[in-house]
Amino acid sequence: MSKNIIADGVAAGWRYLDARQLTEAQTWRADVVIVGSGAGGATAAEQLSRAGLDVILLEMGSLQEGGQFQQQERWAYPALYQDGAGRKTADQAISLLQGRTVGGSTTVNWTTSIRTPAPTLSYWRSEFDLPFSPEQLDPYFQQAEQRLNISPWAIAPNANNDKLRQGCEQLGWSYSQIHRNVKGCANLGYCGMGCPLNAKQSMLVSAIPAALQHGALLISNLSARRLLWSGSTVQALEAVPVDSYFQPQSSPLLRFEARHFILAAGALGSPALLLRSGAPDPYAQLGKRTCLHPSLISGAFYPEQIAGHCGAPQSVYSDQFVWPDDGSMGFKLEVAPVHPVLMASKLTGHAEAHAALMQQFNQLQVCIALLRDGFHPDSPGGVVKLDAAAEPVLHYPFSPYFWQGARKALLAMAEVQFAAGAKTVLPLHQQALHYRSWSEAKTAINQLELAPYLCTLASAHVMGGCSMSQDPAKGVVRPDGGHHQLHNLSVLDGSILPSSLGANPQLTIFGLTLWQLEQLKPQLIR
Repeated sequence: MSKNIIADGVAAGWRYLDARQLTEAQTWRADVVIVGSGAGGATAAEQLSRAGLDVILLEMGSLQEGGQFQQQERWAYPALYQDGAGRKTADQAISLLQGRTVGGSTTVNWTTSIRTPAPTLSYWRSEFDLPFSPEQLDPYFQQAEQRLNISPWAIAPNANNDKLRQGCEQLGWSYSQIHRNVKGCANLGYCGMGCPLNAKQSMLVSAIPAALQHGALLISNLSARRLLWSGSTVQALEAVPVDSYFQPQSSPLLRFEARHFILAAGALGSPALLLRSGAPDPYAQLGKRTCLHPSLISGAFYPEQIAGHCGAPQSVYSDQFVWPDDGSMGFKLEVAPVHPVLMASKLTGHAEAHAALMQQFNQLQVCIALLRDGFHPDSPGGVVKLDAAAEPVLHYPFSPYFWQGARKALLAMAEVQFAAGAKTVLPLHQQALHYRSWSEAKTAINQLELAPYLCTLASAHVMGGCSMSQDPAKGVVRPDGGHHQLHNLSVLDGSILPSSLGANPQLTIFGLTLWQLEQLKPQLIR
């Protein structure tokens, strides 16, 4: 099979444009215009084009395919990630990893596919009157799992993941095998840099080619700037090409007219477009409740080689602490792949101390704890606002409740790493040292000052900002994704989640989008 599916399809007649090649103002018309080609946008493009609708799919990033992917961070981060993988919250305290390429974050994620936890759906039903239950969503999850070959990872976990398994078994903690959306995976371990084999069943190799096969038009390297609306109707979308640094150019102005518009630009991009457009927001909900799964990191050094850059990035997780009985901020335990730039940019220390850590690259195992935000009054998520250039910035507050959860997460990671045989454990905190036993680590972690910039914090899961709610006073969109005030606008991406999930979000987005499209299609097919 060709590594460049879309390029081959374009040569055979599929419709694709690179907006950087456009020099004059133009207007396009279609039944549906979709902004964003990730999990929500590409799924919508496939389903609606299959239904016979004329669809235009817009993407800010470039078209990169399997044959172009280089398994090098110095190429992948600038080419495939927002802000060259350097995006942060407004105060610079949390690193945010988001894809910016055709296929969105599905092109660069680590393939972890987990259904929405039942307690999350229960919380949504009680707080936002959302109609979702595991039983109702089951057929849509099944559809996504079949379409994207989501199944348990059949190969033994790499050493990085296996240490989490070993530690959980020693401590009697629960753990599970991760389901992954792969087919023909060679177990390389470079999923975050784009799959060179097209084994990852991302939108790039599944939904987008299917949409193009059914007549959709894909336009890349384009920034959606403003929705033009009047009363309750969106009339058009204005967009401009981006330059080689993905910055919006001043011209040419590109106009898109449609019967229906779908925003799927992600949990920062979709709120930002609505904010730039001055969209109706009578209850001041736009940009609110933006959650992150803010993640703590713990490194452990083992006598044997770990080689955390090799093999499936994530294949084991533990939900031992996701739903604590005491009401504290729960967290999910996973591992992160270990690559040189990713490691160097997150490790603590300076000069010789930092170099010494890097010299132990192959002995390092990394645990991450994904804190479950958005479920407690003291953990409301952040707020998306626009900066001076009208680009999105996330203002994310911290509370004592958050830091209490962070301390528990650091303790749990150290404990499980020592239980798996770690020689030393280094919580990623500016004041932390190498600890040589669980008792030493426990005493030290309980005494660490927890504050922004002292703790290394990161997130690859940005959710919310256009939250779903049956009640317009509590959200931006209805459960079906339709905007509460603009009748021909839907939002179908992670921005509609009214809290974090306690699970990696891609399968939730696939399942919800398929359900929402089932509600939308009858309105559009006449």
